[in-house]
Amino acid sequence: MRAEQLAMRTDAGIPNPLEELGLADLRQRTSMKWRAHPEDVLPLWVAEMDVRLAPEIADALHRTIDSGDTGYPYGTSYAEAFSRFAADRWGWHELQVDRTAIVPDVMMGVVEVLRLVTAPGDAVVVNSPVYAPFYAFVAHDDRQVVEAPLGADNRIDLQRLELTFARVTEQGRHAAYLLCNPHNPTGTVHTATELAAVAELAAKYRVRVVSDEIHGPLVLPGASFVPYLSVPGADDGFAVMSASKAWNLAGLKAALAVAGPAAVEDLARLPEEVSHGPSHVGLIAHTAALEHGQLWLDSLLQGLDDNRTLLRQLLTKHLPHVQYTPPEGTYLAWLNCSYLDSGPHHATKDLAVVSDLAGPAKLFLDQAKVALSSGHVFGRGGHQHVRLNFATHPAILTEAVTRMGRVN
Repeated sequence: MRAEQLAMRTDAGIPNPLEELGLADLRQRTSMKWRAHPEDVLPLWVAEMDVRLAPEIADALHRTIDSGDTGYPYGTSYAEAFSRFAADRWGWHELQVDRTAIVPDVMMGVVEVLRLVTAPGDAVVVNSPVYAPFYAFVAHDDRQVVEAPLGADNRIDLQRLELTFARVTEQGRHAAYLLCNPHNPTGTVHTATELAAVAELAAKYRVRVVSDEIHGPLVLPGASFVPYLSVPGADDGFAVMSASKAWNLAGLKAALAVAGPAAVEDLARLPEEVSHGPSHVGLIAHTAALEHGQLWLDSLLQGLDDNRTLLRQLLTKHLPHVQYTPPEGTYLAWLNCSYLDSGPHHATKDLAVVSDLAGPAKLFLDQAKVALSSGHVFGRGGHQHVRLNFATHPAILTEAVTRMGRVN
Protein backbone atom coordinates (compact mmCIF):
# COMPACT_ATOMS: atom_id res chain seq x y z
CA MET A 1 0.00 0.00 0.00
CA ARG A 2 1.31 3.43 -0.87
CA ALA A 3 2.22 5.52 2.18
CA GLU A 4 0.00 8.43 1.19
CA GLN A 5 -3.01 6.13 0.72
CA LEU A 6 -2.48 4.60 4.15
CA ALA A 7 -2.24 8.08 5.67
CA MET A 8 -5.48 9.11 3.93
CA ARG A 9 -7.20 5.99 5.19
CA THR A 10 -6.06 6.65 8.74
CA ASP A 11 -7.01 10.32 8.60
CA ALA A 12 -10.43 9.44 7.21
CA GLY A 13 -11.06 7.20 10.21
CA ILE A 14 -12.38 4.33 8.08
CA PRO A 15 -12.86 1.29 10.34
CA ASN A 16 -11.61 -2.15 9.47
CA PRO A 17 -14.51 -3.57 7.41
CA LEU A 18 -13.78 -7.06 8.76
CA GLU A 19 -14.49 -6.00 12.34
CA GLU A 20 -17.92 -4.43 11.76
CA LEU A 21 -20.05 -7.58 11.67
CA GLY A 22 -20.10 -10.27 14.34
CA LEU A 23 -21.43 -13.80 14.16
CA ALA A 24 -24.98 -12.84 15.15
CA ASP A 25 -25.10 -10.23 12.35
CA LEU A 26 -23.74 -12.62 9.76
CA ARG A 27 -26.21 -15.37 10.69
CA GLN A 28 -28.95 -13.09 9.33
CA ARG A 29 -27.58 -13.31 5.81
CA THR A 30 -29.35 -15.41 3.19
CA SER A 31 -26.47 -15.89 0.74
CA MET A 32 -24.79 -19.21 -0.03
CA LYS A 33 -21.93 -18.82 2.43
CA TRP A 34 -24.21 -18.46 5.44
CA ARG A 35 -27.12 -20.73 4.47
CA ALA A 36 -25.50 -23.80 2.91
CA HIS A 37 -24.54 -25.25 6.31
CA PRO A 38 -26.30 -25.60 9.68
CA GLU A 39 -25.97 -22.75 12.17
CA ASP A 40 -23.41 -24.57 14.33
CA VAL A 41 -20.94 -24.51 11.41
CA LEU A 42 -18.48 -21.64 10.91
CA PRO A 43 -18.35 -21.07 7.11
CA LEU A 44 -14.89 -20.22 5.78
CA TRP A 45 -15.37 -21.71 2.34
CA VAL A 46 -16.96 -19.89 -0.63
CA ALA A 47 -15.38 -16.56 -1.62
CA GLU A 48 -17.77 -14.13 0.04
CA MET A 49 -16.39 -11.57 2.49
CA ASP A 50 -18.03 -10.88 5.84
CA VAL A 51 -18.25 -7.10 5.38
CA ARG A 52 -20.85 -4.41 4.93
CA LEU A 53 -21.06 -2.67 1.59
CA ALA A 54 -18.68 0.24 1.24
CA PRO A 55 -20.79 3.33 2.04
CA GLU A 56 -20.09 4.83 -1.38
CA ILE A 57 -21.59 1.76 -3.05
CA ALA A 58 -24.58 1.66 -0.71
CA ASP A 59 -25.28 5.34 -1.41
CA ALA A 60 -25.17 4.75 -5.17
CA LEU A 61 -27.56 1.82 -4.86
CA HIS A 62 -29.99 3.77 -2.68
CA ARG A 63 -30.07 6.56 -5.27
CA THR A 64 -30.65 3.98 -8.00
CA ILE A 65 -33.55 2.34 -6.19
CA ASP A 66 -35.08 5.66 -5.12
CA SER A 67 -35.12 6.85 -8.72
CA GLY A 68 -36.28 3.53 -10.15
CA ASP A 69 -33.21 3.33 -12.38
CA THR A 70 -33.43 -0.43 -12.81
CA GLY A 71 -33.56 -0.85 -16.58
CA TYR A 72 -31.14 -2.31 -19.10
CA PRO A 73 -27.38 -1.75 -18.94
CA TYR A 74 -25.91 0.92 -21.18
CA GLY A 75 -22.80 2.98 -21.75
CA THR A 76 -19.10 2.84 -20.96
CA SER A 77 -19.00 4.29 -17.43
CA TYR A 78 -17.80 0.98 -15.95
CA ALA A 79 -14.93 0.70 -18.44
CA GLU A 80 -14.01 4.34 -17.90
CA ALA A 81 -13.93 3.84 -14.13
CA PHE A 82 -11.79 0.71 -14.49
CA SER A 83 -9.41 2.55 -16.78
CA ARG A 84 -8.90 5.30 -14.21
CA PHE A 85 -8.58 2.78 -11.39
CA ALA A 86 -5.97 0.75 -13.30
CA ALA A 87 -3.92 3.85 -14.05
CA ASP A 88 -4.04 5.07 -10.47
CA ARG A 89 -3.65 1.73 -8.73
CA TRP A 90 -1.35 -0.22 -11.00
CA GLY A 91 0.25 2.43 -13.21
CA TRP A 92 -1.41 0.77 -16.20
CA HIS A 93 -2.50 3.48 -18.62
CA GLU A 94 -3.34 1.22 -21.58
CA LEU A 95 -6.80 0.06 -20.56
CA GLN A 96 -8.64 1.74 -23.41
CA VAL A 97 -12.41 1.85 -23.33
CA ASP A 98 -12.72 1.03 -27.04
CA ARG A 99 -11.03 -2.30 -26.36
CA THR A 100 -13.55 -3.44 -23.77
CA ALA A 101 -16.95 -5.09 -23.59
CA ILE A 102 -19.26 -5.58 -20.63
CA VAL A 103 -19.99 -9.23 -19.81
CA PRO A 104 -22.26 -10.83 -17.18
CA ASP A 105 -19.47 -11.90 -14.81
CA VAL A 106 -15.89 -13.07 -15.01
CA MET A 107 -16.52 -16.75 -15.67
CA MET A 108 -19.16 -16.09 -18.32
CA GLY A 109 -16.80 -13.52 -19.82
CA VAL A 110 -14.03 -16.11 -19.90
CA VAL A 111 -16.32 -18.57 -21.68
CA GLU A 112 -17.37 -15.97 -24.26
CA VAL A 113 -13.76 -14.95 -24.95
CA LEU A 114 -12.65 -18.58 -25.26
CA ARG A 115 -15.39 -19.05 -27.85
CA LEU A 116 -13.78 -16.26 -29.88
CA VAL A 117 -10.31 -17.85 -29.98
CA THR A 118 -10.95 -21.61 -29.77
CA ALA A 119 -13.29 -24.15 -31.31
CA PRO A 120 -15.05 -27.17 -29.80
CA GLY A 121 -12.49 -29.84 -28.96
CA ASP A 122 -9.59 -27.38 -28.62
CA ALA A 123 -7.36 -27.51 -25.55
CA VAL A 124 -7.51 -24.93 -22.78
CA VAL A 125 -4.45 -25.09 -20.53
CA VAL A 126 -4.77 -24.32 -16.80
CA ASN A 127 -2.28 -24.28 -13.92
CA SER A 128 -3.59 -26.74 -11.37
CA PRO A 129 -4.53 -26.59 -8.59
CA VAL A 130 -6.79 -23.83 -9.83
CA TYR A 131 -10.23 -22.28 -9.33
CA ALA A 132 -12.60 -25.23 -9.62
CA PRO A 133 -15.17 -23.68 -12.04
CA PHE A 134 -12.44 -23.44 -14.69
CA TYR A 135 -12.92 -27.17 -15.22
CA ALA A 136 -16.70 -27.19 -15.34
CA PHE A 137 -17.22 -24.07 -17.45
CA VAL A 138 -14.57 -25.03 -20.01
CA ALA A 139 -15.66 -28.67 -20.25
CA HIS A 140 -19.34 -27.76 -20.51
CA ASP A 141 -18.46 -25.60 -23.51
CA ASP A 142 -16.92 -28.64 -25.24
CA ARG A 143 -13.29 -27.59 -24.80
CA GLN A 144 -10.64 -29.92 -23.38
CA VAL A 145 -9.05 -28.90 -20.07
CA VAL A 146 -5.32 -29.70 -19.98
CA GLU A 147 -3.39 -29.25 -16.75
CA ALA A 148 0.10 -27.75 -16.50
CA PRO A 149 0.53 -27.98 -12.71
CA LEU A 150 2.16 -25.26 -10.67
CA GLY A 151 5.61 -25.91 -9.28
CA ALA A 152 6.27 -26.99 -5.71
CA ASP A 153 6.59 -23.29 -4.82
CA ASN A 154 3.03 -22.64 -6.08
CA ARG A 155 4.37 -20.55 -8.96
CA ILE A 156 4.04 -21.10 -12.71
CA ASP A 157 6.39 -23.87 -13.82
CA LEU A 158 7.52 -22.36 -17.12
CA GLN A 159 9.29 -25.49 -18.30
CA ARG A 160 6.21 -27.62 -17.72
CA LEU A 161 4.04 -24.93 -19.31
CA GLU A 162 6.18 -24.94 -22.46
CA LEU A 163 6.01 -28.72 -22.72
CA THR A 164 2.24 -28.52 -22.40
CA PHE A 165 1.94 -25.76 -24.99
CA ALA A 166 4.07 -27.82 -27.40
CA ARG A 167 1.91 -30.90 -26.90
CA VAL A 168 -1.49 -29.25 -27.29
CA THR A 169 -0.48 -27.34 -30.43
CA GLU A 170 1.04 -30.30 -32.32
CA GLN A 171 0.06 -30.51 -35.99
CA GLY A 172 -1.18 -26.93 -35.97
CA ARG A 173 -3.95 -27.40 -33.43
CA HIS A 174 -5.34 -24.30 -31.73
CA ALA A 175 -5.19 -23.85 -27.97
CA ALA A 176 -5.74 -21.26 -25.28
CA TYR A 177 -4.23 -20.70 -21.86
CA LEU A 178 -6.61 -19.71 -19.05
CA LEU A 179 -4.41 -17.81 -16.62
CA CYS A 180 -5.49 -17.06 -13.04
CA ASN A 181 -3.84 -13.75 -12.10
CA PRO A 182 -3.59 -13.58 -9.06
CA HIS A 183 -3.88 -17.31 -8.59
CA ASN A 184 -6.80 -18.97 -6.82
CA PRO A 185 -6.47 -21.00 -4.54
CA THR A 186 -2.79 -20.41 -3.69
CA GLY A 187 -2.85 -16.61 -3.53
CA THR A 188 0.26 -16.41 -5.71
CA VAL A 189 0.73 -13.03 -7.40
CA HIS A 190 2.55 -13.45 -10.70
CA THR A 191 5.45 -11.10 -11.34
CA ALA A 192 6.08 -9.02 -14.45
CA THR A 193 9.00 -11.32 -15.31
CA GLU A 194 6.85 -14.44 -15.04
CA LEU A 195 4.05 -12.94 -17.11
CA ALA A 196 6.46 -11.73 -19.80
CA ALA A 197 7.82 -15.27 -20.01
CA VAL A 198 4.27 -16.58 -20.37
CA ALA A 199 3.63 -14.11 -23.21
CA GLU A 200 6.83 -15.22 -24.94
CA LEU A 201 5.83 -18.89 -24.75
CA ALA A 202 2.30 -18.11 -25.91
CA ALA A 203 3.66 -16.27 -28.96
CA LYS A 204 6.10 -19.10 -29.73
CA TYR A 205 3.35 -21.75 -29.76
CA ARG A 206 0.53 -19.44 -30.96
CA VAL A 207 -1.50 -20.03 -27.81
CA ARG A 208 -4.09 -17.37 -26.97
CA VAL A 209 -4.01 -16.17 -23.36
CA VAL A 210 -7.15 -15.30 -21.39
CA SER A 211 -6.36 -13.89 -17.95
CA ASP A 212 -8.88 -14.04 -15.12
CA GLU A 213 -7.97 -10.95 -13.05
CA ILE A 214 -10.91 -10.80 -10.67
CA HIS A 215 -8.56 -10.70 -7.65
CA GLY A 216 -6.33 -7.98 -9.13
CA PRO A 217 -7.41 -5.30 -6.63
CA LEU A 218 -6.82 -7.72 -3.72
CA VAL A 219 -3.02 -7.86 -3.70
CA LEU A 220 -1.76 -7.60 -0.13
CA PRO A 221 1.15 -5.56 1.23
CA GLY A 222 4.47 -6.96 0.05
CA ALA A 223 3.39 -7.73 -3.52
CA SER A 224 2.25 -5.79 -6.59
CA PHE A 225 -0.37 -6.72 -9.16
CA VAL A 226 0.73 -6.78 -12.80
CA PRO A 227 -2.07 -6.84 -15.42
CA TYR A 228 -1.25 -9.48 -18.02
CA LEU A 229 -1.95 -7.11 -20.91
CA SER A 230 0.65 -4.68 -19.57
CA VAL A 231 3.63 -6.97 -20.22
CA PRO A 232 5.59 -7.09 -23.51
CA GLY A 233 4.26 -9.59 -26.03
CA ALA A 234 0.75 -9.83 -24.58
CA ASP A 235 -0.89 -7.87 -27.41
CA ASP A 236 -3.14 -10.67 -28.65
CA GLY A 237 -4.30 -11.66 -25.16
CA PHE A 238 -7.44 -10.92 -23.18
CA ALA A 239 -8.19 -10.09 -19.58
CA VAL A 240 -11.51 -10.36 -17.77
CA MET A 241 -11.88 -8.04 -14.78
CA SER A 242 -14.44 -7.13 -12.15
CA ALA A 243 -14.86 -5.19 -8.91
CA SER A 244 -16.79 -8.18 -7.59
CA LYS A 245 -14.26 -9.79 -5.25
CA ALA A 246 -12.60 -6.66 -3.87
CA TRP A 247 -15.90 -5.00 -2.87
CA ASN A 248 -17.96 -8.16 -2.22
CA LEU A 249 -20.40 -7.65 -5.10
CA ALA A 250 -20.96 -11.24 -6.27
CA GLY A 251 -24.73 -10.74 -6.14
CA LEU A 252 -24.53 -7.67 -8.41
CA LYS A 253 -23.33 -9.11 -11.69
CA ALA A 254 -20.97 -7.13 -13.92
CA ALA A 255 -17.54 -7.69 -15.48
CA LEU A 256 -15.36 -6.34 -18.24
CA ALA A 257 -13.60 -8.19 -21.05
CA VAL A 258 -10.49 -6.35 -22.23
CA ALA A 259 -8.67 -7.08 -25.49
CA GLY A 260 -5.02 -6.47 -26.22
CA PRO A 261 -4.30 -4.27 -29.27
CA ALA A 262 -3.94 -7.30 -31.56
CA ALA A 263 -7.15 -8.92 -30.28
CA VAL A 264 -9.56 -6.08 -31.02
CA GLU A 265 -10.98 -7.74 -34.13
CA ASP A 266 -11.65 -10.88 -32.11
CA LEU A 267 -13.49 -8.90 -29.46
CA ALA A 268 -15.57 -7.25 -32.17
CA ARG A 269 -17.03 -10.69 -32.93
CA LEU A 270 -18.49 -10.95 -29.42
CA PRO A 271 -22.26 -11.39 -29.85
CA GLU A 272 -24.14 -8.20 -29.07
CA GLU A 273 -26.53 -10.05 -26.77
CA VAL A 274 -23.70 -10.84 -24.33
CA SER A 275 -23.77 -7.20 -23.23
CA HIS A 276 -27.38 -7.68 -22.11
CA GLY A 277 -26.24 -10.12 -19.40
CA PRO A 278 -24.76 -7.76 -16.80
CA SER A 279 -27.12 -6.13 -14.33
CA HIS A 280 -27.57 -2.39 -14.79
CA VAL A 281 -27.67 -2.08 -11.00
CA GLY A 282 -24.50 -4.18 -10.89
CA LEU A 283 -22.76 -1.81 -13.30
CA ILE A 284 -23.73 1.13 -11.11
CA ALA A 285 -22.40 -0.60 -7.99
CA HIS A 286 -19.11 -1.67 -9.60
CA THR A 287 -18.57 1.78 -11.08
CA ALA A 288 -19.15 3.41 -7.69
CA ALA A 289 -16.65 1.01 -6.11
CA LEU A 290 -13.92 1.84 -8.60
CA GLU A 291 -14.61 5.57 -8.60
CA HIS A 292 -15.18 6.20 -4.91
CA GLY A 293 -14.27 3.08 -2.93
CA GLN A 294 -10.47 3.14 -2.88
CA LEU A 295 -10.11 4.32 0.73
CA TRP A 296 -12.51 1.60 1.83
CA LEU A 297 -10.46 -0.90 -0.18
CA ASP A 298 -7.26 0.29 1.49
CA SER A 299 -8.82 -0.29 4.89
CA LEU A 300 -9.97 -3.74 3.80
CA LEU A 301 -6.49 -4.65 2.57
CA GLN A 302 -5.00 -3.64 5.90
CA GLY A 303 -7.59 -5.78 7.67
CA LEU A 304 -6.83 -8.72 5.40
CA ASP A 305 -3.12 -8.29 6.04
CA ASP A 306 -3.83 -8.34 9.78
CA ASN A 307 -5.92 -11.50 9.36
CA ARG A 308 -3.18 -13.08 7.26
CA THR A 309 -0.76 -12.53 10.15
CA LEU A 310 -3.33 -13.77 12.67
CA LEU A 311 -3.95 -16.91 10.64
CA ARG A 312 -0.27 -17.74 10.58
CA GLN A 313 -0.09 -17.34 14.36
CA LEU A 314 -3.18 -19.48 14.85
CA LEU A 315 -1.88 -22.23 12.59
CA THR A 316 1.45 -22.27 14.41
CA LYS A 317 -0.37 -22.68 17.73
CA HIS A 318 -3.23 -25.01 16.86
CA LEU A 319 -2.23 -26.76 13.61
CA PRO A 320 1.58 -26.86 13.60
CA HIS A 321 1.68 -29.75 11.13
CA VAL A 322 -0.20 -27.84 8.43
CA GLN A 323 2.06 -26.71 5.56
CA TYR A 324 1.16 -23.18 4.55
CA THR A 325 2.63 -20.38 2.47
CA PRO A 326 0.91 -17.06 3.26
CA PRO A 327 -0.84 -15.75 0.13
CA GLU A 328 0.47 -12.65 -1.63
CA GLY A 329 -3.01 -11.76 -2.81
CA THR A 330 -6.69 -12.73 -2.45
CA TYR A 331 -8.17 -13.58 0.94
CA LEU A 332 -7.72 -17.31 0.46
CA ALA A 333 -5.28 -19.58 2.30
CA TRP A 334 -4.19 -22.87 0.76
CA LEU A 335 -3.46 -25.40 3.50
CA ASN A 336 -1.67 -28.71 3.03
CA CYS A 337 -3.23 -31.05 5.59
CA SER A 338 -1.46 -34.22 4.49
CA TYR A 339 -0.63 -34.97 8.14
CA LEU A 340 -4.25 -36.07 8.53
CA ASP A 341 -5.24 -39.61 7.58
CA SER A 342 -8.22 -38.38 5.63
CA GLY A 343 -9.03 -41.47 3.63
CA PRO A 344 -9.82 -41.78 -0.09
CA HIS A 345 -10.50 -38.85 -2.35
CA HIS A 346 -12.34 -38.43 -5.59
CA ALA A 347 -11.36 -36.78 -8.84
CA THR A 348 -14.49 -34.64 -9.11
CA LYS A 349 -13.75 -31.12 -10.31
CA ASP A 350 -17.04 -29.39 -9.52
CA LEU A 351 -17.49 -26.41 -7.20
CA ALA A 352 -17.00 -27.51 -3.58
CA VAL A 353 -20.38 -27.58 -1.85
CA VAL A 354 -21.84 -29.49 1.05
CA SER A 355 -22.45 -32.62 -1.02
CA ASP A 356 -18.97 -32.60 -2.57
CA LEU A 357 -16.45 -32.83 0.25
CA ALA A 358 -13.52 -35.18 0.69
CA GLY A 359 -10.46 -35.71 2.83
CA PRO A 360 -9.48 -32.97 5.30
CA ALA A 361 -12.42 -30.70 4.42
CA LYS A 362 -14.87 -33.43 5.39
CA LEU A 363 -13.02 -34.11 8.62
CA PHE A 364 -13.01 -30.43 9.57
CA LEU A 365 -16.72 -30.14 8.78
CA ASP A 366 -17.71 -33.31 10.61
CA GLN A 367 -15.46 -33.00 13.64
CA ALA A 368 -14.86 -29.25 14.04
CA LYS A 369 -17.99 -27.78 12.44
CA VAL A 370 -15.84 -25.58 10.19
CA ALA A 371 -16.71 -25.46 6.47
CA LEU A 372 -13.75 -25.16 4.08
CA SER A 373 -13.40 -25.72 0.34
CA SER A 374 -12.17 -29.22 -0.40
CA GLY A 375 -8.83 -29.22 -2.20
CA HIS A 376 -9.61 -32.09 -4.56
CA VAL A 377 -12.00 -29.95 -6.64
CA PHE A 378 -9.11 -27.66 -7.66
CA GLY A 379 -7.53 -30.36 -9.81
CA ARG A 380 -4.17 -32.06 -9.72
CA GLY A 381 -2.22 -31.03 -6.63
CA GLY A 382 -5.31 -30.38 -4.54
CA HIS A 383 -5.56 -33.73 -2.75
CA GLN A 384 -5.13 -33.40 1.05
CA HIS A 385 -5.49 -29.62 0.84
CA VAL A 386 -8.22 -27.23 1.93
CA ARG A 387 -8.89 -23.62 0.96
CA LEU A 388 -9.73 -21.30 3.84
CA ASN A 389 -11.40 -17.90 3.40
CA PHE A 390 -9.95 -15.53 6.02
CA ALA A 391 -12.06 -12.50 5.04
CA THR A 392 -14.04 -12.62 8.25
CA HIS A 393 -14.06 -11.16 11.75
CA PRO A 394 -10.82 -11.99 13.61
CA ALA A 395 -12.86 -13.58 16.41
CA ILE A 396 -14.55 -15.95 13.95
CA LEU A 397 -11.21 -16.82 12.37
CA THR A 398 -9.74 -17.49 15.81
CA GLU A 399 -12.62 -19.73 16.85
CA ALA A 400 -12.55 -21.65 13.56
CA VAL A 401 -8.84 -22.47 13.65
CA THR A 402 -9.06 -23.33 17.35
CA ARG A 403 -11.79 -25.84 16.51
CA MET A 404 -9.75 -27.22 13.62
CA GLY A 405 -6.84 -27.84 15.97
CA ARG A 406 -8.91 -30.42 17.82
CA VAL A 407 -9.29 -32.64 14.74
CA ASN A 408 -7.01 -35.65 14.50
